[in-house]
Amino acid sequence: MPKMKTKKSAAKRFRVRPGGTVKRGQAFKRHILTKKSTKNKRHLRGATAVHETNMGHMAQMLPFAGL
Repeated sequence: MPKMKTKKSAAKRFRVRPGGTVKRGQAFKRHILTKKSTKNKRHLRGATAVHETNMGHMAQMLPFAGL
């Protein structure tokens, strides 16, 4: 059997919280910010959790994360 490997791109983008949820950064905050409103950019600050419908994909990409 081949070794299970972590997707390194996913390991750089996600962190598993102690409660078992996965923390991710917000999208749409990198460029083309001039046409976005200040309110929109303010709500994109900080991190948020990965939705529970995507947790199966997270478990495949991060097999050693204990998900």
